[in-house]
Amino acid sequence: MSFLDRIAACNNHDPALFRPFIVAGRQMGLVNHAFAARLEAFPSVFDVDAASVSLAAGLTNFEDRSAAVAEVLRGLAGQGVIKGWRDELFPVANGFGHTPLMQIERAAVPLFGVRAFGVFVNGYVRDGGNLKLWIGRRSKTKPSWPGMLDVFVGGGHPIGIGLMDNLVKEAGEEANVPPALARQARPVGAISYRMNIDGGFRPDTEFVFDLELPADFAPRNTDGEIEDFYLWPVEQVMETVRDTGDFKPNCNLALIDFFIRHGFLTPDEPDYLEILAGLRQ
Repeated sequence: MSFLDRIAACNNHDPALFRPFIVAGRQMGLVNHAFAARLEAFPSVFDVDAASVSLAAGLTNFEDRSAAVAEVLRGLAGQGVIKGWRDELFPVANGFGHTPLMQIERAAVPLFGVRAFGVFVNGYVRDGGNLKLWIGRRSKTKPSWPGMLDVFVGGGHPIGIGLMDNLVKEAGEEANVPPALARQARPVGAISYRMNIDGGFRPDTEFVFDLELPADFAPRNTDGEIEDFYLWPVEQVMETVRDTGDFKPNCNLALIDFFIRHGFLTPDEPDYLEILAGLRQ
């Protein structure tokens, strides 16, 4: 096991399994061939051929596209094709902050291979000259990666909310962080990856923040998504990332990035340059 193995697990994309997803003449994602075959049943919404999946030409604006696709997705969810419905809408756009062409249910985003965005917060505490990281354990009822270890705070970025406002919301829900403290989180960059998972594709970007927490702060989950928190020395977190599969896969990337930026993972590490390159695909 190695840090590079963790990065490789999040970058297992095989383009041969997919065809482009086209909206208004622009490629917005990738659709697995098997899912494309299911979409053939909805010709008023999707034009499907061997080369691509396109939204029907008659869907010419944000509202019409979003409504037509939502009706299809709810039907597929009722058939069990789409699992883990969230009632949370994500934008379909060319890039972060760009005007979206439509919006879709979060659970369906990977099925269309649309780039999604999110926030990861590394919550840490200084203990003399040492650092400790707060680590969460996901609820066993979560629809994705139940029971796995997680970063201190993380969440997808839905449509219609600013990045910092989303961070404050997630920090309050997941760890009961007061808004004023959450707003002290420092932006330190982003990680990105290209991951095939469950018949879908996740070309995701996660904005990464560091938040130094008071020594007497104790996180408490308020939304039922985290079942426990642990305060671990950075060295223990590093060993767990490197030697086990206990962390949610993309969390490994945010933590590896933390290890590098804080000088715990140095150029003496085997594959150091490959690790650096692998954090941003």
